[in-house]
Amino acid sequence: MIHTEHHRSHRNGWLRAAVMGANDGIVSTSSLILGVAAASTTQSDIMLAGIAGLVAGAMSMAAGEYVSVSSQSDTENADLEIERKALDEHYELEQEELAAIYETRGLAPELAKQVAEQLMTNDALGAHARDEIGITDTSQARPLQAALSSATTFTIGALLPLLVAWWAPPALLIPLVALFSLLFLAFLGAIAARVGGAPILKAASRVMFWGALAMALTFAIGHLFGVMA
Repeated sequence: MIHTEHHRSHRNGWLRAAVMGANDGIVSTSSLILGVAAASTTQSDIMLAGIAGLVAGAMSMAAGEYVSVSSQSDTENADLEIERKALDEHYELEQEELAAIYETRGLAPELAKQVAEQLMTNDALGAHARDEIGITDTSQARPLQAALSSATTFTIGALLPLLVAWWAPPALLIPLVALFSLLFLAFLGAIAARVGGAPILKAASRVMFWGALAMALTFAIGHLFGVMA
């Protein structure tokens, strides 16, 4: 029986986008709700502001992720095109270059040469993309996947404090939104840590701290403007 380990690094791309989307959805929407509520506005105005923030935030996340990851993809494609041209024009030199890479990783010169020859016979561009440039199937940029993941998870995250604001009595809206938002953030941090194999308590504490800071600052600004009005 072949022994295998279950690694998690292949989840980095979609996990990063999903966690960032949900975290931003919770933090930005709860902060917006608390800031507007602190300015002594009606519950209907608070809900309107929250819904507007959800739509704008989801579209911003999708556009930002798509543009960012597309730029990464363009760079990867340009590097692959350079490598493809080099293989067409200087195949033997590229083979020597790949063998030299394997030598630096500990292979004997003759073995490194044999490995380079066999890998390039099978997939020359793939071998150079992986071992010279560092592009693999798990790390390759996927703009559409990142955009959809961020927008979807942002929407889900933003809906949570919105639902609390809709359900909460007006007199308890601010403490309940703050409390439940911190619990949502802790749960999100724990889930992300569990999927990624990281320490759960550390991840949950981290997202709660930054979420609480964002909500506190926005609440203070809303309260200040409410008093001044």
